[in-house]
Amino acid sequence: MPQPYLTINTLIEHENEVRRSRFLCAISPAESVEAAQAFIAERRRLHPSATHNCTAYVVGQRWQKGDDDGEPGGTAGTPMVQALVGRGFNDVVAVVTRYFGGVLLGAGGLVRAYGGAVTETLDRVKPVRMVPARLMRVAVAHDQAGRLENDLRASRHPVREVAYGAQVTFLVAVGDDDVAGFGDWVATLTAGRARVEPGAEIHVPE
Repeated sequence: MPQPYLTINTLIEHENEVRRSRFLCAISPAESVEAAQAFIAERRRLHPSATHNCTAYVVGQRWQKGDDDGEPGGTAGTPMVQALVGRGFNDVVAVVTRYFGGVLLGAGGLVRAYGGAVTETLDRVKPVRMVPARLMRVAVAHDQAGRLENDLRASRHPVREVAYGAQVTFLVAVGDDDVAGFGDWVATLTAGRARVEPGAEIHVPE
């Protein structure tokens, strides 16, 4: 069963120093692996002279990946992923850019530095809580579509898509707690003339 999670809706950056090494952490929303990879590529482009650009992303409550980018195995990407997951974040990507300051930190020091860079940055974000929902498909005749669309858009259920064909079909995001009563509500609005079908499981902001 899908669970709530936290995410962010904007880029956040934070820099700290550990024994003369600079650690610049950037965390961004990422709703897909492709978006995460694109952000990673952009950060590496912005910091080509950095000693390391270590990365982590958690996407869709399925995909978790960390990259040490030349640091000793398991000392950067893994603690970064653990920091994101431990705080309950999803659909996010983190890049920690290190500029080496001349002092070796050792494996334990690297783990603390990279994990800490992510957690300190997360301390500065305003998280968005995402809750489970269902994408509901509502099909209705053209002569009722205008009124129904107005009612849907005035409700707390976001309209994701409108398609015009033999009928007008709306894709509506409905929170799990409201799914049971949504069909009855639409039936009342349309005198029972609409067809309501459940679709994919998604998440929406609380």
